Amino acid sequence: MIENITERLFSVAPESTLYHYTSLSGLLGIVNSGELRASDIRYMNDSAELRHTLDLLSNCITERVIGGADNPALLNQLLEWLSRRIVSGPMLFGASFRANGNLLSQWRGYSVHGKGISLGFNPQHICACAQRQNFQVGKCLYDPGAQRELIEQVVDALEATARQSREDAQPARSRGRRWYSVFEQVEGDLLRIAAILKHPSFEEEQEWRIVSPVISRNHGRPIYFREGASMIVPYYAFDLSADQGQPMVLDHVFLGPTNNIDLSMNSLELLLDQRKVLPRRGISYCDIPYRQR
Repeated sequence: MIENITERLFSVAPESTLYHYTSLSGLLGIVNSGELRASDIRYMNDSAELRHTLDLLSNCITERVIGGADNPALLNQLLEWLSRRIVSGPMLFGASFRANGNLLSQWRGYSVHGKGISLGFNPQHICACAQRQNFQVGKCLYDPGAQRELIEQVVDALEATARQSREDAQPARSRGRRWYSVFEQVEGDLLRIAAILKHPSFEEEQEWRIVSPVISRNHGRPIYFREGASMIVPYYAFDLSADQGQPMVLDHVFLGPTNNIDLSMNSLELLLDQRKVLPRRGISYCDIPYRQR
């Protein structure tokens, strides 16, 4: 069923350095706390990400209904449920990494006034941290054909799950929401799939994501909050330490474009040395010309 699809999507492990782009304030927070802020995916920088998956699902479902699906009532209920529940239901937290730690498009996003940093993490270390905290590591999918095929499989699995349920044997249930309990059973898988389906225009980023288990509002896990660009953003503190009390493991660090290269490199080295976070391959300047905005 759908859990098999999710398991397959998260079965590929990264093999090369995973870079996390951040600002100087983000760097200080990560180094001082040994944690990465994994945001609720509905609040991440690219707010259209979840909408992209919803659009793919909606298009697939609509085509099936128009084409004479065997159970149009189920599919129409699924459309209605997706439009409401998936954006306001339980929380799923994620954080992003790139296979390339020196991308001009990313520096443009994080280098306001020369304040961009790219932290290169050992992929095995990130996978070990994820496993310890019940997170999964997945490579984002960009290819439109592969996305369409995947969504078809997802809708097939949803229809099969509904057919195997006993909802039709419960006439007392509101007919308008007959299959809602079925959809809620697969909600976590749908959110995890949505977390790694990205619009093809972002393919250059070659993004990997760490994704949390689904967390309900009353789950009891510690949820924190930070100031976002226009709202309060919920986040989960993802522990980056190698072991209890041990510093996190870095492969490499890129300093983003700045007009104070020597001073910036010096203070960055001092910070990492003091916190005993020593990148295995050292610190590199990005060698991209700095332009003051």
